[in-house]
Order: sequence, then structure tokens, then C-alpha cells
Amino acid sequence: MLQGKHILLIISGGIAAFKALDLIRRLRERGVRVTPVMTAAAHEFVTPLSVSALCGTKVFTELFDLTSEAEMGHIELSRAADLVVVAPATANLMAKMAIGQADDLATTLLLATDKPVLIAPAMNVRMWDHPATQRNLATLRGDGILICGPNDGDMACGEFGPGRMAEPLEIVAAIDAAFGGGPLQGKHVLVTSGPTHEPIDPVRYIANRSSGAQGTAVARALLNLGARVTFVTGPATAPPPAGANVIAVETARQMRDAVHGALPADAAVFAAAVADWHVVGASDQKIKKTKGGLPTLQFGENPDILAEISQMGAGRPGLVVGFAAETEDVIAHATAKRARKRCDWIVANDVSPASGIMGGTENAVTVISDSGAETWPRMAKDAVARQLADRIAAALEPT
Repeated sequence: MLQGKHILLIISGGIAAFKALDLIRRLRERGVRVTPVMTAAAHEFVTPLSVSALCGTKVFTELFDLTSEAEMGHIELSRAADLVVVAPATANLMAKMAIGQADDLATTLLLATDKPVLIAPAMNVRMWDHPATQRNLATLRGDGILICGPNDGDMACGEFGPGRMAEPLEIVAAIDAAFGGGPLQGKHVLVTSGPTHEPIDPVRYIANRSSGAQGTAVARALLNLGARVTFVTGPATAPPPAGANVIAVETARQMRDAVHGALPADAAVFAAAVADWHVVGASDQKIKKTKGGLPTLQFGENPDILAEISQMGAGRPGLVVGFAAETEDVIAHATAKRARKRCDWIVANDVSPASGIMGGTENAVTVISDSGAETWPRMAKDAVARQLADRIAAALEPT
């Protein structure tokens, strides 16, 4: 699908710029013509000579380069490609894009182009989480900018969290999807993620340790394969994936309503750690500590969302994938859960404290289906998500 396509690649200044070299190589081996543009800051991380050698063409760097303007004006340059890709997209460049600033070649091209634009953000986790960056992200998304990543991971600064640029192959998949070539193009996938909070009173609630990182990674991987993703999330610490239709909920009953409201879907992935119980008659005022003894909480059972969707009959997604977080006899309990819920696959993992998986950066899963149990090696949650998304895409292919 990418053979013969022309991409204008803008490389901005950040440590992730070194990944742009591998991205160029991956695109070139797929028959893509790449025209590179580098900001002044990008020169601090990769050399124009390296970029030029990999692209097989000159690097454009200066807005007021008379030779370049004579050969190809910046307006023409902005419109000659099929797609504009910014990798990495720094917080500074995203801010300029959001307000329409054009003070160098890169930002001028982005303002002048009439072609689709895809960005791969990369920055420190605090910069990514900053309200200003999130406002800029919302503005860019509203302007129709396509967004790939960022991922969770270790930062060059020593911190950890969202802000790590998507891997080159993820960006290639997102580019393919932008051209309508992703294997999940035209498919709608529903993903649930995060914990649920079940209120006791206005200031207390019952919850679990799920961060939502695995669900977010799955949604992001599906988006990169071209899917339209509805992302129903509880109060997770992991930020929702850019590009998804995000529906934020708090309780299991709210999640159930949101899931049913999001149907129909071609596939549904239930990665949320939904609370099994809620407090019956939760107080609308803070429960006070008294000398009369401890308060008594009465529990009621929450709806079983996975079982409801798996057994709904007409309108059931073609593929229903559940998750099973277990602390013992993982495969046996997960196999029984799959049979009981009647879902197609169960992704089982060991979340006992010693595993470090719940709330951590890695996962070790066993995928249980009609074909049996397939155990995958322990890997980063983003890698698990990519492998699962590829499996979902294969399962949804017409037979």
C-alpha cells in the first residue's frame, strides 16, 4: 500500500530524533519516497548528512534558502507530498502548530500544506502531562491532525511515563492506516480499560491497582492498524490514547451503559479491571467516625459486562476478548472464566504482588482460545498490545 507514496518528513529537535533514521529506512524499504526537513534543533541530535544518505535526497533546513526556493519553493514543498509526518513532534513544535505560528521552514510548511499531517509526539512525561500540552493536543486533534503515540517508557532524562516516541514500525503502521491501508481500516473496535471506583460516600470508594496502561496500549495498537476505536475508561492513571473516541466513566454500572451505547462493534476487548461489587446505599454525605462502632457496608454484585456482551446474541461483536487477572492457578482459572463468560479469547496474566505486573510496565500473558493456551514471553505492555492487535486483525480478516 505504501509503494510509490511520497512523504514529507519533518524532524524536530529531541533525543527521539535518532529514531527518525530507522523510520526513514523502514519507509524506504517499502518503496516510499521521503523528502526530509530538519529544524535547527534537530541538528543537535542527528546530522543532515545521515538523513540525506538514508533518504537519497537533499535535506531542507532553511526557510530563506535562495537556492532551495529557486528549485522548489516552500509552498510547493508543502504540497508535493501525499502525507506530512512529524517525528519526533516536540512540545514546542506542537504548541506552534496549535496556534498557527510559522517562524521557520518546518512550521511554515505545516501551516501551508493542504495534505494530511501525522505527528509522533516525544517529550518528557511532565511536559506531556502539562495542561498546556494537553490543550494543544486537543486543538490539533480537532484540526484533524493524526497522532501516533506517545508510548509509556523510560526517558533519556531518567524519568518514566508517557512521552516516549512511538517505535518506527508503529509509525509505519499509522502511516499505512492514514492511506487506508491498515488491516483494521473500516473496523470499529471497542476497548475497556482502567479500574472502576465504587463509591462508599462522597470522599471514599472501593478500587483496585489497575493503571489502565495495558488497555491504553491495546487501543493505541489497534488505532495504528487503522481501526476506529471507542475507548471506555475508568479513572486510570495512564492517559487515554490519542485518536480514540474516549468515554470516561467511574463505576462498573456506568461502564456497562457506555459499552452498550458504543455498540455495534466488529470486536470488543475488555481490558478493564471492573470491580465485582458496589456498596448498596452509598452515603451521600461523608460517613463520620463515631464511638458507636464501625460502619456496616452492604455489597451488591456489579453487572458482568464481559458475559453480557459475549452472550447477547444479535448485535454481538464478531470477536470478544476478555482479560483475566489472577493470583494463582492462572491458566485453570482463566480457562474456566472463558467457558463461563462464553467469550472468544481470554488474555490471562498473573497479577500476584511478586509479579509486579499490575501497575507495572511489563506483562506476561497466556491467550486462551478454542485452539488452546498460548503463553507469550514477558515483554513490555506496548509489545503485548501490538502482538494482540495483530492477532485481532488476522481474526477479523474475511475468510
